[in-house]
Amino acid sequence: MDGWQRAFVIHARPYSETSLLLDFFTENEGRVRILSKGARGRRSPLKGALQPFTPLLIRWSGRGEVKTLRDAEPISLALPLTGSVLYSGLYLNELLSRVLENGTSYSVLFFEYLSCLQILAASDTTPEAALRRFELALLTQLGYGLDFLHCAGSGEPVSDSMTYRYREEKGFIASLVVDHNSFTGFELKSLASREFPTIETLKAAKRFTRMALKPYLGGKPLKSRELFRQFAIKKSPKKRALMIEQ
Repeated sequence: MDGWQRAFVIHARPYSETSLLLDFFTENEGRVRILSKGARGRRSPLKGALQPFTPLLIRWSGRGEVKTLRDAEPISLALPLTGSVLYSGLYLNELLSRVLENGTSYSVLFFEYLSCLQILAASDTTPEAALRRFELALLTQLGYGLDFLHCAGSGEPVSDSMTYRYREEKGFIASLVVDHNSFTGFELKSLASREFPTIETLKAAKRFTRMALKPYLGGKPLKSRELFRQFAIKKSPKKRALMIEQ
């Protein structure tokens, strides 16, 4: 890889005594696993740069699954994610590292990710809407095509007040049954537009994205959710049920 690419670190783990094995989310190559030799050494100029949420320019080389980092330069300071919002950022990174294929381009998703991080960093409100929009963008890029605006049974446009039951690989079918898999037409229109004007539409979006992402994530729980729960309990055991969870 001769040219520079914009990238973010989405996962890192120690390798040998002084190196790091990193998963980068890059603009043109998607997720790329790269070894940074000596990055943990005391005199390494990269020691402070290879951190999550820091916009980078990177170059690498190699033909195998694991590449070798040649250069890395921060484009700007790390996006300031603190408190509960930090765990939202960690959740995004864990999603990407778990579901993206290595070496597959997701250029559109790269900018969706950057936009979501910027919203999280600047927001003093709940991150829920930004997270749901990113999850829906991720599903789209993974090829998860689903029509929110038409009944899968009749083909007719959904009605705001009608209830539709989600059936995997089929879509939403009009139903009188109301359960965890049911959504109103108004909620489906909110999912289609990625705009969530009410608490109910936000809750519906979370229910749907969790169902849709489950096959990609498998049975292994997300570490970021557990870390968030621990943070919530530590911050306020009495109020943890009221806190927004990814």
